[in-house]
Amino acid sequence: MSNEPFDAVEIIRAKRDRAKLSPEQIDWVVDAYTRGVVADYQMSALAMAILLNGMERDEISRWTNAMIASGERMDFSTLSRPTADKHSTGGVGDKITLPLAPLVACFDVAVPQLSGRGLGHTGGTLDKLESIPGWRCDLSNDEMMRQLEEVGAVICAAGTGLAPADKKLYALRDVTGTVEAIPLIASSIMSKKIAEGTASLVLDVKVGSGAFMKNEELARELATTMVQLGTDAGVATTALLTDMSVPLGLTVGNALEVRESVEVLAGGGPADVVELTVALAREMLAAAGKPDADVEAALKDGRAMDVWRRMIAAQGGDPDAELPVAKHSEEIRAERSGVITGLDAMQVGLAGWRLGAGRERQGEPVQFGAGVELHKSVGDEVREGDLLATLFTDTPERFARAQQAISGAWSYGEQAPARRVVIDKITA
Repeated sequence: MSNEPFDAVEIIRAKRDRAKLSPEQIDWVVDAYTRGVVADYQMSALAMAILLNGMERDEISRWTNAMIASGERMDFSTLSRPTADKHSTGGVGDKITLPLAPLVACFDVAVPQLSGRGLGHTGGTLDKLESIPGWRCDLSNDEMMRQLEEVGAVICAAGTGLAPADKKLYALRDVTGTVEAIPLIASSIMSKKIAEGTASLVLDVKVGSGAFMKNEELARELATTMVQLGTDAGVATTALLTDMSVPLGLTVGNALEVRESVEVLAGGGPADVVELTVALAREMLAAAGKPDADVEAALKDGRAMDVWRRMIAAQGGDPDAELPVAKHSEEIRAERSGVITGLDAMQVGLAGWRLGAGRERQGEPVQFGAGVELHKSVGDEVREGDLLATLFTDTPERFARAQQAISGAWSYGEQAPARRVVIDKITA
């Protein structure tokens, strides 16, 4: 006879029959799954029931708290400045964390950016930064706290002690067709973010072909759910819905995106990357009690660049080192003339991944120099034969499949639609 207060089958049945789970049932099932009492096949049945039948706000809140309770929590209350964090749901060419963290830190706000690696067509922030010679992502909690106090910004790997229930459930969702369940996506992201201990959080929820959420209605539902979870946990949380139908900026790939981020910090860079960096910085600073900060000035006058250099150096990186360059390149040229009316982010992301910028399985190495540099994007006029993109890789046998992915990415017409980088803002 088991000493457990519940039984997994009764909880699966309850959700299967559209019942609301009690707080005690939720606490038990997340804890029992983390301990190995609830088997993977039972949790996958429950995850599918949640995908099909949903959860109410207080259920998702309780589920998120149970995931947080499975591990340790970080505490930044000893820092001399307020903390603000940003989370993006991921996209193609999304290098925003790189210029954003040092920019926000210019205004005496600490930015603890605990980031991850890329999988599939979306790149990982840590992979990008590891293309800088010497830079390391694994910091102890003491090193992290010291860097936040001295430099103001840190981008590093999250410790394994944060929300271990999420790590286990995330891997399971991946192989059981339950990744898309909004209660499970929202609790996965927010359990880690709340456990990280930040006082305020801005969510960048992407929508479009290169995003996890292709449709605006679902992206809005996810953003609203996450803002509610943060608010319920006492974290000042807002979300921006942002466009991911077109890649962000003109580069996709690790070292290529670092180079573009440095251009933004130098006061240049592509307009859409600058626009989103500034919009998110304003949100983070307002949440941290600094609504009047002149964000654009800090990009133009070099203050953000100074913090970037100190942040990279503090983690062993050389901010002046040459970035890796791929051994081989190939050009993609326009097959017709016209105005570019669309550029499919998913196809560009897929090409970058096939060139070696991303990985198929966790733990695989990435090529730092691989990726795509775009020369023409939406709104540009092109003539037949104009250079549209350059593909980069160390392994030229990858070119054929990358070309296959990117060849139909551009669409043409008479006039390009106006692009809104920031679609909407969602608050509690």
